[in-house]
Amino acid sequence: MDKLRRLRLDGFKSIKHLDLELSPLNILIGANGSGKSNLISFFKMLNEMMAGRLQQHIGISGRATSLLHFGAKITPQMQAHLEFEVERGVNRYQIQLCHASGDTLIFAEERLSFLESGSSQAKVDDLGSGHQETKIHQAAEDGKLTAKAIRYLLNRCRVYHFHDTSTTADVRQSCYIGDNRWLMPDAGNLAAMLHRFREEEGVYYRRIVETVRLIAPFFEDFVLEPDASSRLMLNWQSKDSDRPFGPHQFSDGTLRSICLITLLLQPESELPKLIIVDEPELGLHPYALRIIADLFSSVSLHTQVIISTQSSSFLDYFEPENIITADLTEKASQFRRLNLQELEPWLEDYSLGEVWQKNVIAGGPH
Repeated sequence: MDKLRRLRLDGFKSIKHLDLELSPLNILIGANGSGKSNLISFFKMLNEMMAGRLQQHIGISGRATSLLHFGAKITPQMQAHLEFEVERGVNRYQIQLCHASGDTLIFAEERLSFLESGSSQAKVDDLGSGHQETKIHQAAEDGKLTAKAIRYLLNRCRVYHFHDTSTTADVRQSCYIGDNRWLMPDAGNLAAMLHRFREEEGVYYRRIVETVRLIAPFFEDFVLEPDASSRLMLNWQSKDSDRPFGPHQFSDGTLRSICLITLLLQPESELPKLIIVDEPELGLHPYALRIIADLFSSVSLHTQVIISTQSSSFLDYFEPENIITADLTEKASQFRRLNLQELEPWLEDYSLGEVWQKNVIAGGPH
């Protein structure tokens, strides 16, 4: 399984310095303002960068001053180094973004490298400096194999945020039936994805439906019929009624559960290489929490997962070695993986979530 095995990040928001080794399943815990969401927002910035929207993202995020640790006067540049473990060796992607006129960021360095297993010499591609958007796409189009490989990996590090389930949220509106290649970050094309799974991936579709029934016993099936303009809505049928209901008749918690279930139970071949979800427990019933936690654990056998949570109940469903704590110390976020040996005496009498609530471990809620 291709995976991001190490992330080094300097000068980004509350993260002055981070050097973190990642496993298949990573659960971030910490108090409000400790830096969990800032770490996730770095991956969101990568998503926007790979879509050719880095400058737009900088603008709508409050300009460069809001992205640099304590602003451009204190931190004039940020750096990131991503190390991917792949079948034949290690792919590395390194960027340095520096403050520029107009309170924006430009590339002071963009470098790719590949170290083949058993070799001591890495193959390096330097993409130059001074550009506003990534040059990795151009390098890949020019036939550079390392650029193609790293572009593939970065495009499949996906951040999902299913918090918006308001009446105007995209997931409750109609979507184009052909918008079904990847699940969108806000699940705005959920109906189109489920329709494709029903037509082409029947085993996975039935698994999704059966899991939704565990969380919502009243649910029978989705009713996914495109209209004359090839648009469809997330309509569904209840066990006690023959008439279809619309997406606005799902509760917020049920709708978020369906988004998560569809993301985690899609065909393994279509899973992102890295799934990043911020606070998946929001609005979920305690029974639903257990099901979603089990799905995250299961999917981590096929792809890599990073979750940020503030739920002690949700934490109870994971192992201590999965947990990464976040603390704000001396005005900078500190991330540390739990040490099982230190916790063993406590775990004899308390659950992991209870230990966290008692502030025994770093990243405590108080």
